[in-house]
Amino acid sequence: MEIKTREEHGVIIVSLSGELQRQTAPGIQKKILPLIAPDCKILLDLQEVSYISSAGLRLLLLFYRQIEEQHGHVVLTGLQEMVKDTMSITGFLEFFTAYNTVADGIAALNQ
Repeated sequence: MEIKTREEHGVIIVSLSGELQRQTAPGIQKKILPLIAPDCKILLDLQEVSYISSAGLRLLLLFYRQIEEQHGHVVLTGLQEMVKDTMSITGFLEFFTAYNTVADGIAALNQ
């Protein structure tokens, strides 16, 4: 799993590449949790994520709860069909707003 972070227009963009599963979740958690701060705006770009397991879903829920607790906002972008289906079937898309592109996600966070 590759994790890249950058900031653009006041939004922290976290781009993940690979599989979001039990073996990769701890490293992702260690990298992203420190980015969560009061009123933060975080965009998780999942365009290069080919698979998400139940451990990956739990991790996304943890991020969502931590960000909400800090009165921040989070959006997802670039969901591949398999990942989108998994999140939809399990009800996780009810927690997150998903956009097709990073630009759309940034625009939504900055409204």
